[in-house]
Amino acid sequence: MTTRNDTVLPFKISVLVFLQNGQGKELLMCRRKSPNLGCWSPIGGKLKMEAGESPCQCAIRETHEETGLEISPEELHLFAVISETAYEGTGHWLMFLYKCRKPVGKLPEAITEGHFGFFSRSEIETLNIPETDRLALWPLYDQYSDRFVALRADCTPGGKPEIVIEEIFD
Repeated sequence: MTTRNDTVLPFKISVLVFLQNGQGKELLMCRRKSPNLGCWSPIGGKLKMEAGESPCQCAIRETHEETGLEISPEELHLFAVISETAYEGTGHWLMFLYKCRKPVGKLPEAITEGHFGFFSRSEIETLNIPETDRLALWPLYDQYSDRFVALRADCTPGGKPEIVIEEIFD
């Protein structure tokens, strides 16, 4: 796959998991590594493709590794698939977004990837979050987290991300 300027970039597959506490506040991590260094985002990570890991298995693994929370596939709802072209000019991403139905009991301890906080949706709008999260991710979560949506986002540097919804299921 190439960007608008035909630059070949690596393709990565990842998951994001949206978790809440018992009061309905979202758990976010302030990232200490790229991508999204210094930004607040949901937990997640890259699939272990060499091991044949599925997106659901990755979501379960990443949730446990980052928060200590044990979850099952039945406690996850896949609500979106996003294909991002040229994110930060460094790679293309296929992301699977999950909403976890099991609440987080307490704020997780900081890990090498970052530290955590619970935030209301209105508080999230005031945080340092990635631009594509502000334009697409959180509005998608607000509108489709109990349904399913597939979309693509062209994030080629130098322009505003172009976001196209490709399919919606109720």
